[in-house]
Amino acid sequence: MLVNRKTLAADSTDGFAGAGGSSTGMRQAGGVVRTALNHWRLAVDVHNANHPDTDHDCADISQVDPRRYPTTTFAWFSPSCTNHSIAKGARRHQDATPDLFGEILPDEAAERSRATMWDVVRFAEYHRYRAIIVENVVDARDWILWPAWISGMHALGYRSRLVCMNSMYAQALGPGAPQSRDRMYVVFWLEGERDPDFDRWTRPMAYCQGCDKTVRAVQAWKNPDRRYGKYRSQYVWRCPTVRCHAEVFPAVRPAADAIDWSLPAVPIGLRERPLAEKTMKRVADGYAEYGVPLLVPVEGREGKVARPASLPMRTCTARNETGVAVPPFIAELRGGGSTHRLASDPLATVCASGNHHGLVPGGTVTAVEELGFRMLAPDEYAAAMEFPGSYIWLGNKRERVRLAGNAVTPPAARDLFAMIREAVLGETAEVALAA
Repeated sequence: MLVNRKTLAADSTDGFAGAGGSSTGMRQAGGVVRTALNHWRLAVDVHNANHPDTDHDCADISQVDPRRYPTTTFAWFSPSCTNHSIAKGARRHQDATPDLFGEILPDEAAERSRATMWDVVRFAEYHRYRAIIVENVVDARDWILWPAWISGMHALGYRSRLVCMNSMYAQALGPGAPQSRDRMYVVFWLEGERDPDFDRWTRPMAYCQGCDKTVRAVQAWKNPDRRYGKYRSQYVWRCPTVRCHAEVFPAVRPAADAIDWSLPAVPIGLRERPLAEKTMKRVADGYAEYGVPLLVPVEGREGKVARPASLPMRTCTARNETGVAVPPFIAELRGGGSTHRLASDPLATVCASGNHHGLVPGGTVTAVEELGFRMLAPDEYAAAMEFPGSYIWLGNKRERVRLAGNAVTPPAARDLFAMIREAVLGETAEVALAA
């Protein structure tokens, strides 16, 4: 069944929709999400709770016929990424894509995971979407069948461009996420459609000291023959003025924006279950270098270090593997004086007249065991992904972290969808951040 494009000109299909990050971003950019598909029933239920006007189907997209769904103007696909990532592992894969392929061998699961990229070609062949965005990890570009996959889309009459975007720099229509999250977005549009204005929608503004003005930063690739990769390791932002071309640093939001400072944190020395040796070292090293508050990795891989909450959060994954270390005291600022209490104790009554609580700097700490420590809460992961505060979440804590960590950050979807909507329909998005 074909939809009336005049009625739903900005309508879209969200394949591999997950908990709804991509759908939320598209809605913020004025899109209408007509159909959403996902294999995980809990993700479908969360998506339906927040996008009740969307038609939902809980299905493995690789096992369904594209003719089952209405044709839409646009489509967004986020194929399974765990077996493209260099950081994958058997446990990580299980956490990231629950129940996608059932009880099958890991090698077979890996093969089918990568094969979901071909579902984009299948759906595009039948529906002939006017523009498509495919999201995945940057490592997917190194897939051995990448040339064949991209050629398949070109054979269908699509032009394409690969965009490497870090979610903290998705700022065209509003704030980016308070998280450093590198992802690859392949933008396709049919021959005959207007080319998207990539310069306008994917380049953040930054102040150039050399030129003494605000400029639209340009990606400068360290290896011109490899124009894809992650921020800092493969590219930096530079001033676009040829005579200058100095490195610039677009403003980003701190992880502190996502942290709920009212949540109690037990002093490290009073924990019933001591922190692991590696975690304690990260806390100690981070405190010595930055003070507190700190975001501290707790998973065991080497090379992970604590970082101050004044910087963006590191990439959120499908697992709760980040803790926060805070000063041991909270100050209550009222009238002519203040009182203090342990960060592990409940807050005093929070008045409607304003915030009267603040974390005391760590200058009084004599040992790291005095610092409060807790794991990040699911709502904090959702905030780090830049989901709206009103978003409805279902499931237990582990499932909610998984739902958020597997999602697309709404700011990235918002800006990229606004870009293709403008190119195809000639409409400029009016952002609706509360959507």
